[in-house]
Amino acid sequence: MGMVTQEAIDQLQVLMEEVDEPLKKTFKNVHRGYPTETLARFLKAREGNVSKAHSMLVDCLKWRVENDIDSILAKPIVPTDLYRAIRNSQPIGLSGYSREGLPVFAIGIGTFDKASVHYYIQSHIQINEYRDNVLLPSASKRCGRHISKCLKVFDMTGLKLSALSQIKLLTIITTIDDLNYPEKTLTYYIVNAPYIFSACWKVVKPLLHERTRRKVQVLPGCGQDDLLKIMDQGSLPHFCRKEGSGSSRHMENSTENCFSLDHPFHQQIYNYIKQQFAIREPVRPVRQGSVHVVLPDSTVEDMEIAKTLESELQKFDGLKIDHGK
Repeated sequence: MGMVTQEAIDQLQVLMEEVDEPLKKTFKNVHRGYPTETLARFLKAREGNVSKAHSMLVDCLKWRVENDIDSILAKPIVPTDLYRAIRNSQPIGLSGYSREGLPVFAIGIGTFDKASVHYYIQSHIQINEYRDNVLLPSASKRCGRHISKCLKVFDMTGLKLSALSQIKLLTIITTIDDLNYPEKTLTYYIVNAPYIFSACWKVVKPLLHERTRRKVQVLPGCGQDDLLKIMDQGSLPHFCRKEGSGSSRHMENSTENCFSLDHPFHQQIYNYIKQQFAIREPVRPVRQGSVHVVLPDSTVEDMEIAKTLESELQKFDGLKIDHGK
């Protein structure tokens, strides 16, 4: 467990026994039978500091209770056309599993312009919760050991200056993950990185916490050769295949494009959410409208990164304008 000692886990366990009953209830939904491993995640996120980890975990549990996160997988985004538009503008999907059994999530450059911020936040949290409540337990059962992390492969194809408009929403999403789903990703792989990413990475990398920095690997080209060392061909995201690398938007086969709503992963999660709604509200029609989750204040690190990215992208914009003159 690295910097996390058994003594620290025991101390945090004692503190958690003193929290109110609603927090204890949602904590069970968070750890799903693995309280020690969950306590270790929060401790690792706070460098082994028991007091800070306790504060972080309690804030997370309060956030879950106040926003009814335990029930968010029973709140479909309707109509289907709206959800399809969200999927098309917020590219994320499950491409398969690593040889060690970890889910492999593929993430692309989104436009986030087809719905309100709250819809995108709801969609993101639902994928997190589906991962933790369905995918990881299933992977653990299949592998015969506890699996609590995933891998993420980011496709930087199409990264443009327009990304400037997305920084605020992406910062919110990152903050939600940092504060409420810590240490759920083992490694972040960056592929198909254009020059603009390389330039931004140089200035952002020093701002990242060393713990985060160690998780990020920028791979050459589409990353196929490196990723095949840890996963089979069938689990490679579609944009990592040399014969068809590039933006997912050019993929016509929806069963291969894991960003598409027609991909099995999104069909499964969408049907799961509708089923959960039917179980909880069997006689009520599905209400339209997004779930309004209280948006967290960005962490100091996330704010600094966002400002740096904004500044760097504006430099590129300035160079573009000067060149036009």
